Amino acid sequence: MNLYTGLLRPLLFRLDPETAHHLSVEACRLAGRVPLVPRAAEALLSASAPELRCRVAGLQFDNPIGLAAGWDKSGRALRMLDHLGFGFAEIGSISARPSAGNPKPRLFRLPEDQAIVVNYGLPNDGAEVVARRLAGHRSRVPVGVNIVKTNDGIDAARCDGESVRADYQKSVALVQRHADYLTLNLSCPNATGGKDHFAEPGNIARLLRRLESSEIVRPVFLKVAPDPNPRTLERLLEESLPFPFVRGFLFNLPAGKPDTLRFSSTRSDWGGMPGAVAGRPVEPLINQCIGELYRRMPADRFTIIGVGGIFSAEQAYEKIRLGASLVQIYSAMIFLGPGVVKRIHHGLASLLRRDGFENIHQAVGSGITVG
Repeated sequence: MNLYTGLLRPLLFRLDPETAHHLSVEACRLAGRVPLVPRAAEALLSASAPELRCRVAGLQFDNPIGLAAGWDKSGRALRMLDHLGFGFAEIGSISARPSAGNPKPRLFRLPEDQAIVVNYGLPNDGAEVVARRLAGHRSRVPVGVNIVKTNDGIDAARCDGESVRADYQKSVALVQRHADYLTLNLSCPNATGGKDHFAEPGNIARLLRRLESSEIVRPVFLKVAPDPNPRTLERLLEESLPFPFVRGFLFNLPAGKPDTLRFSSTRSDWGGMPGAVAGRPVEPLINQCIGELYRRMPADRFTIIGVGGIFSAEQAYEKIRLGASLVQIYSAMIFLGPGVVKRIHHGLASLLRRDGFENIHQAVGSGITVG
């Protein structure tokens, strides 16, 4: 037990989950403006291990542990994210126009499963506002921006393909020069439009062709639905290969609550909660997807960012051995607090030494037989 799990978490868990989330982001935003507080946090939460330094998609990372998109949705806490021990951070999802997201309540906890059920629907301040925040901040770690099609609400008319592509293109044009990399969220499970559009063959390539004309200057990752079906993965690779700026992939949360999730709690605990599950229950599905994709992709061209159910160094290491070059956490911050980053950092270094690896790169895909 530590300060977070012993004191702060019980207090936060007395609050509505969205209120607790908002207060956490605002606390980080304010703390980032107080002299000496960021450096004090860094001294407490950061660690250094040369074997964890890596280069991915042309970017240098002090360690492979990142903050996943969804926590800081609009880049409000950028000053503090530099000092929490992460090797990189991803903000968003952001969209071309501001969005209020889905009606409340839209965030729920499942403590028994160390999971949350998310139905936010992509609330954010819009690409113009976020671009100004990014322009005013000089980050000390790589910062990615997760981009999604604007959620105009549950009653909005269905967008045609041209409108979807134009929405992404506008956001990319506004933020790309202020980010270190971009993630195109093509499968948000809690908003209409984008995820259905990109499930249709050819539409990923059409978007990438549209963006190619915008002179992409940053590495791009595609965040796709977690489907281990070989046909789906082969199509993803086929549509991505012609575009050199596409450097890798992430898997999103599965829509709804499919049977592939592994719950400790009963359906009566979560069956009535709208939204997608994040946390421990998604780990087996995401790991299967990572392994299947790594077997098929050219590893000298693409990389994988592993996200989904990481609470320990062992779980992060498993994703790395399955083919992930970087990993991201989110739910672990809610249930274990910011100190989990340093624990995973130390644990990963120990696991590398145990297995005789001199650098994290050597462990990537080491648990997969290709061919």
